[in-house]
Amino acid sequence: MRGGSIAVVGGSIAGCAFARAAVRGGAEQVVVLERSPGRLEDRGVGLCVLDPRYEELVRAGHLDDGIRHHRLVLRRWLTREAAPADGAGTTDPRGRVLWVQDLGFRSYHWGVLWQALRERAPDAAEFRLGEAVTAVDATAVEDGGEPARVETAAGGREAYDLVVGADGYRSLVREALCPKAADPAARPAYAGYVCWRGSFDARLLDDLPDGAAPWPADEIITVCYPGGQVVLYRIPGLEPGSTQVNWVFYAPTPAWLPLDGPTSVPAGTLSGARFAELAALAERHLPPYWAAVVALTPRERTFIQPVYDLDVPRRTAGRLLLAGDAASVVRPHNTSGVVKALQDAWAFEEAWRSADSWTELLCAYERDRGPVGRETVELGRRLGRAQVTEAPDWAVMDGPAMVDWWHRQLGGGGVFGGHALAQPPTGRQAP
Repeated sequence: MRGGSIAVVGGSIAGCAFARAAVRGGAEQVVVLERSPGRLEDRGVGLCVLDPRYEELVRAGHLDDGIRHHRLVLRRWLTREAAPADGAGTTDPRGRVLWVQDLGFRSYHWGVLWQALRERAPDAAEFRLGEAVTAVDATAVEDGGEPARVETAAGGREAYDLVVGADGYRSLVREALCPKAADPAARPAYAGYVCWRGSFDARLLDDLPDGAAPWPADEIITVCYPGGQVVLYRIPGLEPGSTQVNWVFYAPTPAWLPLDGPTSVPAGTLSGARFAELAALAERHLPPYWAAVVALTPRERTFIQPVYDLDVPRRTAGRLLLAGDAASVVRPHNTSGVVKALQDAWAFEEAWRSADSWTELLCAYERDRGPVGRETVELGRRLGRAQVTEAPDWAVMDGPAMVDWWHRQLGGGGVFGGHALAQPPTGRQAP
């Protein structure tokens, strides 16, 4: 199948990937509609890609070694909780080691990765910045033979053979495809806890009493405490050659936080008193070294995000298709967000190559990504229960117990870090 017109709603990571996939698939017209007038908002969020998924995505033409990343080779699990045999507990300011897990990752700075994907988007894809989509014609959902129509804030109304919703967890395209009012399964569900997030220049670690020496640069740190955990790792900085510390702190819901959907309290908007809650939380639950690391984060680089998840009942209908977070919102424990978005684009391209019609293309995409999305969301829920809401007594955990605990989380299906691609790519040149 060749030709046709495609509108991609949203120019973030998933949007850039789908623009590339559509051009490679053979679309005659590819238009990316992005509401932001310039560079997308960046809060310094870190992303990780497990080594096997990275290698697949390189062969698929969606990642490459030229995109700045940071290498991570193991995950060290720690706690402040003393083992029964330790009496008063360890004096190590880093805490007691629960388990050292061999895991190879590449970590990314969201802004660096997005910029690289945007620069690699084919010239044939037209990016319209400052073009906010206000409506998608829902009649296209019921009549798959008709083009889908997109309306913009500027008053434009255009028809496309296919509209891809790459517009994130508050997706307007998802609402057209699966209205929340008609299907409760299309509503994001609150997990019962939040994550505080922050990042800062890694050179600030030198200000700590022991500096950066207690924390090798190739380690992911996970500190567990009753009712939560904090995950810390390094990512590339915005400037070439620079490095940042990125952390995610899972914690109980603050009494003042409104729960009106998966919308964060943006960086820089936390009051002094609310920002002080984070320092108190860290001092109360973390070993001294890691509490001090979190305390290095300036208020303007700290934000809070309620944890939600969602897997839509369907990803395609009529001439509409959902991608990335518009299709499924996964708890961060699974470390699969960017993998999910790029794999969606690859699956779309592969479906295109074997389809003779739009209907065949969308059916193939649904068959591939629907089950993967459901398993990924469910695994995120199991990881959240095991690590936060129904966590074990860390005081009695040791290496063998941690290994058994970890495998029990994965035993119900799903793959940590994202599934392998259904059709492993053999490698091809990407425009």
